[in-house]
Amino acid sequence: MTQSFKVYKKKEISPHQWMVIGFAAIIVLGAFLLDLPTASADGRSIGFLNALFTSTSAVCVTGLVVLDTGSDFTVFGQIVIMLLIQVGGLGFMTYGVMIAVILGKRLGLKHRILIQESTKSASIQGLVRLVFSITAIAFAFEGIGALLLWLRWLSDMGAADAAYYAVFHAISAFNNAGFALWPDSVSGYVGDPVVNIVISLLFIGGGIGFVVIVDMMKNRKWRRYSLHTKIVLLLSTFLSLAGFLVIFCLELLNPAVFGDMSWSERLWSAYFQSVTTRTAGFNSVDLVGMLAATQFFMIFLMFVGASSGSTGGGIKTNTLMILLVAMYSSVRGRTQVQLFGRRIGYDIVLRALSVIIISLGVVMAVSFLLTITEQGIPFIDLLFEATSAFGTVGLSLGVTPHLSIAGKLIIIATMFIGRLGPLTLAYALARHKQENKIGYPEEKVLVG
Repeated sequence: MTQSFKVYKKKEISPHQWMVIGFAAIIVLGAFLLDLPTASADGRSIGFLNALFTSTSAVCVTGLVVLDTGSDFTVFGQIVIMLLIQVGGLGFMTYGVMIAVILGKRLGLKHRILIQESTKSASIQGLVRLVFSITAIAFAFEGIGALLLWLRWLSDMGAADAAYYAVFHAISAFNNAGFALWPDSVSGYVGDPVVNIVISLLFIGGGIGFVVIVDMMKNRKWRRYSLHTKIVLLLSTFLSLAGFLVIFCLELLNPAVFGDMSWSERLWSAYFQSVTTRTAGFNSVDLVGMLAATQFFMIFLMFVGASSGSTGGGIKTNTLMILLVAMYSSVRGRTQVQLFGRRIGYDIVLRALSVIIISLGVVMAVSFLLTITEQGIPFIDLLFEATSAFGTVGLSLGVTPHLSIAGKLIIIATMFIGRLGPLTLAYALARHKQENKIGYPEEKVLVG
């Protein structure tokens, strides 16, 4: 009896594997829908590879496109993309839990563990309440954002078109997807305060994470915030300010970007690009004309990305902060890693280090492969593309529409890895944990 139980446990699908299977299934379903002639503006299939690329980009809330969303897809195709963004941004388990609760079904331990992994919650307690809070927060952000954008665009287009554009861009922005119905993203509103503020607040809200928003709504005071919330707010603010200053100062005298812009437009564009680089994917200026130094700094921002438990990608702000604090503690000779009066366990530090090293390896490997498949394109453009795909950002230096078949497949895989997270995918592919039954003697190894 005991032996058969062990065999069953080994064949059991882990929560990480369910996440991989779930996202892959949604992507394939979306690809079949987008491959239908009714989804294409010219009435002909866009080809399964292009459909798979677009579906992956939508579900993984990336925003890289091989076809123009506004002109190459019908309303049906655009709605499919919008729904894929919504499901991919909030996670398929969020909707699964809601349906299960509505049908009166009880959630077992396996389901709760899967929800915990999907939402990045610290505990399996109160997960159903958290899922409903996530849904309410998302719909509230998107609803208010869509209303404000609709009021702004009423003067530019009819009420029906303004409503459609408002809903599409609100969903795309909050989920950090970066899909836009204009070929130049939101460049036409580079100096518009309403569009800049509304869209940026949407993807900032989605990027800091639902756990942080719930914590802020519940506690309301800085000293009562969790350590996770403090880390996210502190580093997110610092990176946004640093990004604004670097982009504004570097591009100030660059005629290819700020050429005929007024000072207010320059300030708005620098602000918008500093925050959108953190996995949002919209752009209000021409990225191709930017200085190489600015593009390289944006690569760093894209690599860091948003925060854990959010709709964004990247290695996450809290991961970077944990590693920086651990480095500081090591240099100061401290035996513990601590921040804001709280100790951070070494298992968390090792996990953060693993995420960063694996992520660097993925970006370097993808960049290397792209230099082989996409010859003739500058390396920084390929590195930008690889980092954007891994960080699920969606910004591009014009490489995406010209990718070869092999290049598209590489970017599809990269977006998938970036959305799930390198550790989640590693756990899904790994065998079941095996505890060491033998204690080995310790030996010093030279480092540095």
